[in-house]
This record gives sequence, C-alpha cells and structure tokens, in this order.
Amino acid sequence: PASTPAPAPAPPLALPLLGAAVCGLLAAATGPRPELVVWLVAAPVALLLAAVDRRVHRLPDPLTLPLAGAVPVLLGGAASVPGHAGDWGLALLGGLALGGGYLLLFLVNPAGMGFGDVKLALSLGAALGWYGWEVLVAGAFAGFVLGAGYGFGLILLRRATRRSAIPFGPFMIAGAFLGVLAGALARFPA
Repeated sequence: PASTPAPAPAPPLALPLLGAAVCGLLAAATGPRPELVVWLVAAPVALLLAAVDRRVHRLPDPLTLPLAGAVPVLLGGAASVPGHAGDWGLALLGGLALGGGYLLLFLVNPAGMGFGDVKLALSLGAALGWYGWEVLVAGAFAGFVLGAGYGFGLILLRRATRRSAIPFGPFMIAGAFLGVLAGALARFPA
C-alpha cells in the first residue's frame, strides 16, 4: 500500500506537555479513585506508543506487550481497594473483546491493520471495559471516527489516497482516552 510521508518531528516539549495535560484531565475526571494510578501509569506509555506509531507506523512489542499485561493486573489491584469505580471482570472481558475484534480485522485484511494494533487493543479494551460495555464501545468507535476523519482530511488535502497507510495507534489511543474520561465522569460527575 502507498504510504503517507513521515510527519515532521514534534517540538521537544510537545510530548511531555501533552502527557501532563492528559494526566491532568484523567486526574480531574477520575478523582481520588484507585484506578487513577492505573491511568497515570498507562497514559505516558500510550502517548509514547502514539508518538512512535505516528513517526514510523509501528507499535513496538517492548511497549505494547508490557502494557497489555500491566493494565489488567493494575486494574485488579485497583479493584481490591475500596472506592474504585469500575469492574475488574468487565475490564478483563473488555480487553479480550477489543483484542479479539482487532484480531478479526487483522485476519480479514492484514494489509489494513497491523498486529501491533491488535496487541494495543488488549490494554485499551481493558481500560475501557473497566467502566462498562457502553464505554468500551464508545471509546473503540471514537478511535475509528478519529482515524477516518484524519484519513479523509488527508485525501481532501491530496496528501494521501484511499490506499495510503496511516498509523492507527494514535487514534485508538485518543478514542480510548475519550472513553475513559467519559466513563470516569459518568461515574462521578463534577
């Protein structure tokens, strides 16, 4: 497939500032709940994955695999602390469901979906599943909408064609971020 040109590198402080903003929003939405620790551990790794995928169209195993294991384990720890606002069983099922859905997309069209996306979906599905099926579906759908909007924008600007490859990890992560924010706010509105 055709590929889009590599994006220009971000300014040196862009990623840390974005990370601080994301963590601040997660903290504000979640409040002093045990799962906040999970979000604050996972967010910097997810942002690093988004930056790497944006730059080289790859989600490396040394980041996706530990994240896929850490998010469910850390959510299990959060579930054992009073005051949590989610469901660990649903988090596990959410990881399996979203990971399975992405695996199916990969098997149907390996050129259209990378296996790194499948591995990333495990951790994102667990995070989204923590707040329930509605949040899982909304966060996953948001990722597709954001990715489609970006791709459509590139086509309109004639910077890409329908066959151009775009990194999908950043959109998966952004959709999951929006889903987790919505889930946290729905549980405990400000």
